[in-house]
Amino acid sequence: MKLISPHGGVLVNREVAGADRAWLVEAAAELPALRLGARAVSDLELIATGAYSPLEGFMSEADYVSVRDHMRLANGLVWSLPITLAVTEEEAAPLRTGRDVALYQGRRLLGVLHLREKYVRDRRREAEQVYRTTDEAHPGVRAIYAEGEWLLGGRVSLVSRPENPSFSAYWKDPAETRELFRQRGWRRVVAFQTRNPVHRAHEYIQKCALEIADGLLLHPLVGETKSDDIPADVRMLSYEAILTHYYPAARTILAVLPAAMRYAGPREAVFHALVRKNYGCSHFIVGRDHAGVGSFYGTYDAHHVFDEFETEELGITPLFFDHTFYCRACGAMASSKTCPHDAGQHVTLSGTRVRELLGAGQLPPVEFTRPEVARVLIEAQRAAQPAGA
Repeated sequence: MKLISPHGGVLVNREVAGADRAWLVEAAAELPALRLGARAVSDLELIATGAYSPLEGFMSEADYVSVRDHMRLANGLVWSLPITLAVTEEEAAPLRTGRDVALYQGRRLLGVLHLREKYVRDRRREAEQVYRTTDEAHPGVRAIYAEGEWLLGGRVSLVSRPENPSFSAYWKDPAETRELFRQRGWRRVVAFQTRNPVHRAHEYIQKCALEIADGLLLHPLVGETKSDDIPADVRMLSYEAILTHYYPAARTILAVLPAAMRYAGPREAVFHALVRKNYGCSHFIVGRDHAGVGSFYGTYDAHHVFDEFETEELGITPLFFDHTFYCRACGAMASSKTCPHDAGQHVTLSGTRVRELLGAGQLPPVEFTRPEVARVLIEAQRAAQPAGA
């Protein structure tokens, strides 16, 4: 049984072992050192394990500029987000191209950057092109402006995995998910990206997609997110609850994606699709305002961006879904594509109202969220409250 090919045709592996690893670990003691932030740590691991195939390291200037301006690598292959290693001018000054740099997470040696280039980025232009705004209220723009203006490009070698104590049972590399799909006999695999608990609307579109696929990969992002997003550990409990009670175990797999959120809307939708292609998925769900934040993107901009590419150059098939809801008149979950009734019949709640209900220990309507998920969120909210509150 043949799964979809990785992006670019080959699943990258930049993790070293054995004598090569021992040599790099010993050599690293004499190398200039960089300590990485959370986003760079996750990017390093995802490059090394092939999740970002065909990337073998942090982007060169030619790739960075081409991706920033055209959503393609310098060789023409579709890629929508810059994957870069940013440093300050002070950090960049002593580094020499052609020489290795040791990469650390705190005191833990993660790997080595084989430094090929160092170059200055135009952060304002990057914000305009990638996020469609220079407004620092956008978390992606704010992150760019907080980073150094110098970028380091070159292949990487991973000698130790980052410290990831949480969700170890769900930490699956692309090679591992591909093997799981093969073992189950899956060829048509649909992926769902999320940074939120799964509510009834999500459940509806996942199960619609599952009707045409062999299996579903529920693939929540557990890397760096906004401070007001629900913490990853709480979300994982909610996923376990809903999968246990409402999904066929033989046709679903839960695994985590340790990437950071960029909140890049349309560009991030393409990026999320290509990453899931590397994990072995043939189809990818793109919902309403995918990877959006605030009012920076149109409701369906993340659908329209896929029109800019030919089907064969993406390789993975996007599945587009409109806003979904429970309709009292229909007596079922529906969307604007399938429901003829007015909004007065639709069960929809704002995020603020949901938080109010949960804070009061009340379950939202069952038409909006499964009670098992709501209970997880209520318990988490209670646990987070200060003593005596």
